[in-house]
Amino acid sequence: MERRKLIGIGIASGAGLVILPAWWAVRQVANGTDPDWHTDPAPLEQAFPLLGPLTEAKWVSSRDGDRGMPSPDLVISGFARLAPGKLDELTAAHAFVSEEPTDDFSSWFEKPLKGEGPDAPQWIRSHELDRNGSDSSTGLWFDRRSDTVRFRALNPYG
Repeated sequence: MERRKLIGIGIASGAGLVILPAWWAVRQVANGTDPDWHTDPAPLEQAFPLLGPLTEAKWVSSRDGDRGMPSPDLVISGFARLAPGKLDELTAAHAFVSEEPTDDFSSWFEKPLKGEGPDAPQWIRSHELDRNGSDSSTGLWFDRRSDTVRFRALNPYG
């Protein structure tokens, strides 16, 4: 008799594990929230003051949701649109080279960004802007045609 109870409890628990994620997804859609990325450019303008003001943003953080192990390090990654003329100002003041990003959003928290960003970008990069006088590890790639910056930064707020 005990064996049947244990099997029944196991089946009920397994069904609950399937229903819970489905319920959460339906609740997110019903609430009208997009749990996949942030669109507020203000935190990016704080992290990358030389790029602001930004007109659009789509970014994720390693501290989003409950999907990963807690970490003292914060990583932000995504895309932002520069104000008109800002990229021209940056390219006039800093040395740039043609350089593709080294990965395609391979971290677990970056998955929502795959397939996002400008069409057929021609990335350029300034290693001088990546350093920007801080101790953070930052990568900034710019697409001149769309005035888009792709970024990945470790501990961007110091």
